[in-house]
Amino acid sequence: MASVRAWPPRGVAASLQPAAIVAASGSPPEPRQRLLPAPGKPQQPGRLRKRAEFLAVRRGDKRRGRFFLLEVLDRGDANAPRVGFTVTKKVGNAVVRNRVRRRLKEAVRVHAAGDMQPGSDYVIVGREDVLSAPFAEIGTELSRRLRKAR
Repeated sequence: MASVRAWPPRGVAASLQPAAIVAASGSPPEPRQRLLPAPGKPQQPGRLRKRAEFLAVRRGDKRRGRFFLLEVLDRGDANAPRVGFTVTKKVGNAVVRNRVRRRLKEAVRVHAAGDMQPGSDYVIVGREDVLSAPFAEIGTELSRRLRKAR
């Protein structure tokens, strides 16, 4: 008895997919457009990813707070602000550190992105108190520290 493949080979399946989309909708898919921020709205900050970028920000100003330490460095250009997050092992294991980092990222996204100065780099060093604090309080503290850093 000859066996029959249940699925078409990978190359065939990939070539059938766009045809299936056109057939299902009756028209070809629209190209995706990249949304740009509104003219008066501040753009979302970029990310610091390399160790050298984090170390460079250490030369700048430091703002100590109850929930985090904020380090600020003025790059001297007009590009979008960049932000990096770090949480030391002193705070806890990987699960706890990731929870702290996620809360800080969301606070920046929701509350503080508009308070960041273009052409600046920010490093936020999280503390364990971020986990027990109300989210609104973290956001207001972060906004206040960022405005002070201007």
